[in-house]
Amino acid sequence: MYFASDNAGPAHPKVMQAVLDANEGYAGSYGADDIMERVRNRLREIFEAPDAVVYLVATGTAANALALGCYTQPWQTIFCTKVSHINEDECNAPEFYAGGAKLTLVPGGDKMEPTALREAIAYEEARGVHGPQRGPVSITQVTERGGVHDLEHLRSLGAVSGEFGLPVHMDGARFANALVALGCSPAEMTWKAGVDVLSFGGTKNGCLGVEAVIFFDPSKAWEFELRRKRGAHLFSKHRYLSAQMAAYLEDNLWLDLAKRANDTAARLAKGLTAQGAKLLHPLEANMVFAALPRQVHQHLMDEGAMYYLWGATLKGDDPNEMLPARFVCDWSIAPHLVDQFLGVLQSTTASA
Repeated sequence: MYFASDNAGPAHPKVMQAVLDANEGYAGSYGADDIMERVRNRLREIFEAPDAVVYLVATGTAANALALGCYTQPWQTIFCTKVSHINEDECNAPEFYAGGAKLTLVPGGDKMEPTALREAIAYEEARGVHGPQRGPVSITQVTERGGVHDLEHLRSLGAVSGEFGLPVHMDGARFANALVALGCSPAEMTWKAGVDVLSFGGTKNGCLGVEAVIFFDPSKAWEFELRRKRGAHLFSKHRYLSAQMAAYLEDNLWLDLAKRANDTAARLAKGLTAQGAKLLHPLEANMVFAALPRQVHQHLMDEGAMYYLWGATLKGDDPNEMLPARFVCDWSIAPHLVDQFLGVLQSTTASA
């Protein structure tokens, strides 16, 4: 009954087998392996972008920070929401790799709104040399509250960014989950909507540890290579990254795993609401935010359920106080494990 994070789930057996297969014999280092060429060609095909430049790193933080560094001067600011991944969870890595550039937090919720973005961009550069200059726009897809920007929304954000000549970065740690939710093509959700560079996630969706950085603007290729090396994120035995990504993409495994996770979240959300839980955000991908009474949380955790309370604590005098929690589903959670959790919840609420 583990719903704490899709980071904690296992790697898919096909990914693990691919790493073992890659372990035979010798291969070119630092990205010169034959597997990487297959990965590069496959991602270009998937994104309908024959000129795209593709690189691999081991972590999402590296993917986001290095990609943004290529588009941000130290005196500029990156536009993102308050609850964007780069603001909430990257420990100032984007600012560090951009040489000290700042983040400008666009007002609103987890989904960036075009009107608010335009106002935030327009405000900057109003102080001339005394203020930060305009830099890239960063969109988190899926958002940190489980939301998915639809295509119209993305196109609007891309249009606003284009008005000011600003590049767009997409933080796609859960890119596959968003894509499955929208039922669109990867191209529609990225460069056709105005995205210049994508952090394409693999680790949260069945890989051991690999993310792709896809530049739809190939002019940034050499700069990224230098930044990756200087930032200590260039793998010597790169074939083990390549092997993971190759297996992830083969036969659309990445989409199948994302669909499993999204379907599991839908099953969980349905069961939670049936037992009186209040959904705090619309279910759009593989994360469920719900509120339950303190005593119910306590019993679920006593019975072995693993998930995070969201800005709340079990300590308190009122056993019936509704406490918010986040439940994240990954590809490996079987339906019977969800049903087991819901069975514990049903018995708990019945006796509460």
